[in-house]
Amino acid sequence: MWLKPEEILLKNAFKLWVTEKDNEYFVLQRRRGYGEGAGGLTGLLVGTLDTVLDSTSKVAPFRILHHTPDSQVYWSIACGVTKEEIVQHWDWLQQNIMRTLSVFDSSEDITSFVQGKIRGLIAEEGKASHVHEDDPEKFREAYLRFENWFALPPEEKLVTYYACTYWKGKVPCQGWLYLSTNFLCFYSYLLGAEVKLVISWDEIWRLEKTSNVILTESIHVVAHGEDHYFSMLLRLNETFVIMEQLADYSIKRLFDKDAFESQRALSDPLQITKRGLEAHAKSEQFRTFFRLPKEENLLEVHESFLWVPFSHFNTLGKICLSESYLCFASQDGSQCHIIIPMREVVNVDKSDTGSRALTVYVRGKRALRFTEVRDYQRLATTIRGRCGISASPQHSASAEVIRGECQSLINHFEDNPEDVTLMVGQKDSSKAVSTEALMTVFHPQDVENLDPKMLKEKMKEQSWNIHFSEYGRGTSMFFTRKTRDLIVRGVPESLRGELWLLFSGAVNDMATHPGYYTELVEQSLGTSTLATDEIERDLHRSLPEHPAFQSDTGISALRRVLTAYAYRNPKIGYCQAMNILTSVLLLYAKEEEAFWLLVAVCERMLPDYFNRRIIGALVDQAVFEDLIRENLPQLVENMTDLSFFSSVSLSWFLTLFISVLPIESAVNVVDCFFYDGIKAILQLGLAVLDYNVDALISCHDDAEAVTILNKFFDSVTNKDSPLPPTVQQAPVSNNNKSTRSNVDINELIREAYEKYGNIRSEEVESFRKRNKLFVIQTLEDTTKQNVTRVVSQDVKFTPAQLDELYNLFKRQHFLSCYWTMKSPALLHHDPSLAYLEQYQLGFQQFSVLFSLLEPWAFCANKSTLSLWVFRLIDENQDGLVNFKEFCCALDNLYCGSFTNKLKFLFKLHLPPAFTGSPLQEQEENLSNFFPVTEGSPHFSKLPEFDLPEDGVIKKSPERGRGKVDLQAYLKQWQNEILRKEETIKDLPRINQAQFIHFSKTLYNIFHGDPEEESLYRAVAHVTSLLLRMEEVGRRLQEPGGPAASVEPSAPADGPREAGPGLPAADWSFSFEQVLASLLNEPAIVGFFERHMDIQTKLTQAHVAQLKLTGNGK
Repeated sequence: MWLKPEEILLKNAFKLWVTEKDNEYFVLQRRRGYGEGAGGLTGLLVGTLDTVLDSTSKVAPFRILHHTPDSQVYWSIACGVTKEEIVQHWDWLQQNIMRTLSVFDSSEDITSFVQGKIRGLIAEEGKASHVHEDDPEKFREAYLRFENWFALPPEEKLVTYYACTYWKGKVPCQGWLYLSTNFLCFYSYLLGAEVKLVISWDEIWRLEKTSNVILTESIHVVAHGEDHYFSMLLRLNETFVIMEQLADYSIKRLFDKDAFESQRALSDPLQITKRGLEAHAKSEQFRTFFRLPKEENLLEVHESFLWVPFSHFNTLGKICLSESYLCFASQDGSQCHIIIPMREVVNVDKSDTGSRALTVYVRGKRALRFTEVRDYQRLATTIRGRCGISASPQHSASAEVIRGECQSLINHFEDNPEDVTLMVGQKDSSKAVSTEALMTVFHPQDVENLDPKMLKEKMKEQSWNIHFSEYGRGTSMFFTRKTRDLIVRGVPESLRGELWLLFSGAVNDMATHPGYYTELVEQSLGTSTLATDEIERDLHRSLPEHPAFQSDTGISALRRVLTAYAYRNPKIGYCQAMNILTSVLLLYAKEEEAFWLLVAVCERMLPDYFNRRIIGALVDQAVFEDLIRENLPQLVENMTDLSFFSSVSLSWFLTLFISVLPIESAVNVVDCFFYDGIKAILQLGLAVLDYNVDALISCHDDAEAVTILNKFFDSVTNKDSPLPPTVQQAPVSNNNKSTRSNVDINELIREAYEKYGNIRSEEVESFRKRNKLFVIQTLEDTTKQNVTRVVSQDVKFTPAQLDELYNLFKRQHFLSCYWTMKSPALLHHDPSLAYLEQYQLGFQQFSVLFSLLEPWAFCANKSTLSLWVFRLIDENQDGLVNFKEFCCALDNLYCGSFTNKLKFLFKLHLPPAFTGSPLQEQEENLSNFFPVTEGSPHFSKLPEFDLPEDGVIKKSPERGRGKVDLQAYLKQWQNEILRKEETIKDLPRINQAQFIHFSKTLYNIFHGDPEEESLYRAVAHVTSLLLRMEEVGRRLQEPGGPAASVEPSAPADGPREAGPGLPAADWSFSFEQVLASLLNEPAIVGFFERHMDIQTKLTQAHVAQLKLTGNGK
């Protein structure tokens, strides 16, 4: 590798280098401790220095120096890991540089020319290189060490590296931590003791910062049941964040394909950089805080002051700019933030240059003044460009006119709401879509009602109107502490839908997608899917006691919203609890608004909650356990197992307490959720447990604890609710009403905020990231246990061997996904499938793993034989092999009887496994097994399937749109149950071409065996015997032969069948004939009955799997 020329004053400092070649201008040196004479104390010392220190001269064992005869200064210009690599550089210098140097007169000119030439070479290399870090030279050195020490495939992308200490037991090892796209690696070499660690991110169970008596602060990694500690990091927090981001990236890419595909910024694993990860993390945090659509990315951040009119002072904070939004968040503890959609901006003014001020005019006659903006002119230009505003003086002069026209339009639409539909481009959908919230239809407010509850409701409305007059209303409203205080006190019924839309960010989704919901309703109308069947089943279970859902109006609106969302997001489709949540949304929001609220909840506020594995809910339950340990020590001391609270609280998280609280109380919880997110649910959960802590501690079993919590929820009321008794839910346990006093929901929420309001959203997100790894790995471990339990019934491998086989199989699946974006295995990985079908291998992945685990050392036609085995065990011929099919094949080869092993080899040479000669197979190019055309012999028996481009038949349609053929599944399972074991008489005869290849396969199997010669003779004898038998049989059937006058009878083994494409005169053999002939050869019988240890193969495969996969790419 060419290096940026660096001056070296001492040619042989400490005698660490040995000169291999030199000439007038260049010197090639080898580092002591490498190559010849590498042993001894010198080698150990040099190796230790190379690991601990970080300098150009100690990067690689070979280097080239440039010098001139009349100078004592040397310049390092190249280094190499191997002698072959450095010799190539040396030869290039001899051929391209040496002749040119003779024309220069001075040493300075020579050195200047060489340095310029080397820099040019580095620049050329950099164009094609994936090194894009701040210090390319230093990073190139680290990348070279990374490649040399770990021998990973060249496609593996190094992201960053750090010097640190790794604790091997109680022994500290100083070395280097390398973080790449798919692996965490560590290397240390101290006085001959080499420590090398390679862990893939998808194998990590826990990743956390810890501290103890010995280690003040360290990073704790748990993988494969082992604990790893890394300490002495100069930038520990930065290192931990990068590790967390890489682990999360790997989890999303390999386990959560849908979430990963939505993140285009990180879609290519070969382009991941440290800066890219940091930018992605900041954008994610930005979207989460301001509740923005997932398409938004943080583009610019500017520190500034914002004039807050209601407080009459400037608050310090940061301006955050994305593609479609201008946001501001304070940093002085005032908890003030504002979101300004670019569509609402009508002008940007930067007239006050003295204070570097920027004034943004928004619709509704409002203006926001930012001061002390360092680059205010460029920011103003950027905002104008994104809003489509001209910077001309004429435009500034007409700003008031434009704002006046906008305000007149707003006033018009407020007076004529029916015109809004035409304005946003929606179709007239009043017949299909409800335009009123169900609560206004089934419980209109009585203006003349002056009872105390209605008076209090009016007071709430008045408080909010005052708030709107001070802080603004709509998308550009200021969010402050006072806003949260009003939320905690309770939102008035008339404003609930409007505020839910605002706080969740759904108002922006709806504004930027006019007409989208109506189109979805029309497209999904009449569709029949598994999701729609489930929706129909649950429609009448959604708040059945509420009048709105006892009528066709409410049921129809609920059906349309749920069906439209299932059509929009088929990967989620429909999950239980969505119906309960949507019912409440429809009570207070119009139908289209309820749809966008559901989108915001499912896709932003509660990610991964509503799918088959409810990963998001499980993660938040683990977070809940952590918060219980921190905030309720009395409960922790008296209850050893906190998992009870996870199971009992699942419905709290999935339905936002709607399923356990009366509807008039639950809506207050939903108010807090839309403002504070999951933090509000966690706080309330802690408050519920705190309220019942004494009763829970005295419980004798879980059932008693559940009863206590249920009674508590039944006692929760909302004394301020203006809803009539016909709408309110009565407590389930009316008989116990006298034993417990009622608890007001407003008091409970206020107590939750007072006691646990110090829990920060950033802390919750940190807990989520830490627990997500553990939750997913636990689910994966459950999958492994289920799969191995099913497979163990059909194979003779031990549970430990099956466990190792599963790990290798799953790892091979992931290895095919590490360095490519469109691996067939990754594209068709679907966690919603049955356990056995979740991880499958295509032919290329299978070929690599089979070559590592095959019991015999096949010496030739390895790819061809792998293809035959793949076709044979791919029973449903979908181009993918699952774990059970793979294990059954290996079990046959390792643990089967002589007859079963021979039958397996025999079937390899029959269709569908064998389709032609190896020459023909090679011409078809085995590497192109995917994609396959419809004419492929492998799929010739499946004309009814429409093959996708990658040649893999999808086993299940998408959950939301495709119709699942349950009858076909039932028939398939019935066939598997009734399938009888194949006998040797069921096998077809093997024809001439097939038998020749069968014989060649036997020769290949025996190659390298100690009894190779006797085995070869045995095969030759069997082949000769079978041919003579066939010749005798043919002569007996010829006209004029001994049996010509007698009507020939069929042989005992059945009529002979000619092979496909062969004339009837060609000979063939039955399996019984082949078996009987081979049984007469003790050498062959002994070879196949010899015990073969798969454990050795498993150990070797674990070491060689990664290297073989990389070399095979």
